Amino acid sequence: MTGMVPKLRLRGLRKSFGGKQVLDGVDLDVLAGRSTVILGGSGSGKSVTIKCILGLIQPDSGTIELDGRDLLRMPRAERRDVLDRTGMLFQNAALFDSLPVWENVCFKLLAQKRITRAKARDRAAEVLAQVGLAASVGELSPAELSGGMQKRVGLARAIASEPEILFFDEPTTGLDPIMGAVIDGLIVDCVQRLGATAVSITHDIPSARRIGNEAAMIHHGQIVWTGPAAVLGESGNAMVDQFARGERDGPIAMELRR
Repeated sequence: MTGMVPKLRLRGLRKSFGGKQVLDGVDLDVLAGRSTVILGGSGSGKSVTIKCILGLIQPDSGTIELDGRDLLRMPRAERRDVLDRTGMLFQNAALFDSLPVWENVCFKLLAQKRITRAKARDRAAEVLAQVGLAASVGELSPAELSGGMQKRVGLARAIASEPEILFFDEPTTGLDPIMGAVIDGLIVDCVQRLGATAVSITHDIPSARRIGNEAAMIHHGQIVWTGPAAVLGESGNAMVDQFARGERDGPIAMELRR
């Protein structure tokens, strides 16, 4: 794999807020067709990393390359076109309450006029079936759905445009262990069906093992370890293994507010 251009490459990514250094030189490679999970505690910088990639936050310095092209140095219109090839499942699904489910699922396609409203209903039904929901769910409002169903609708929306790269923000947060495993299985199925690259952020170790090929741990704004997701808890890295096992004692100490 020497010389292979990663699907996504981060180098020297830095971001601070009000004097607090959140990202302090993040370096990460994500290979095409692979699923990478970014682990880290609260405030470690994992969410800020994803937001920088998606253009929601402007980093202070560094490079973000997609297929070898630096997103940060592209004209805005070109960058928007490149990011149109991505899909995102937000932590709390982030569905639009005022829209029915089918319109939520096809929101991006409709907003970009890539599909008519008549065809959008059929496309929504097709994608809902891929996440285990009946076409009739498309006529419901988000408020009528359980938390697990909302996650599945959010996943359907993320894959509706058949993106090349998918981002998942804490995909199992707020779900019971069984529904969490269901969502993880759907994520794996959808990523494989699309042949997509996936990047997830989570602190749920069983979920990370289920959905990840590779894992990376971020601590104090830096990637401190990368390796197979399957070895989390038995990685040989004291910091990673403490986090994966949920142990109180170890190199990661709870920070006290001063």
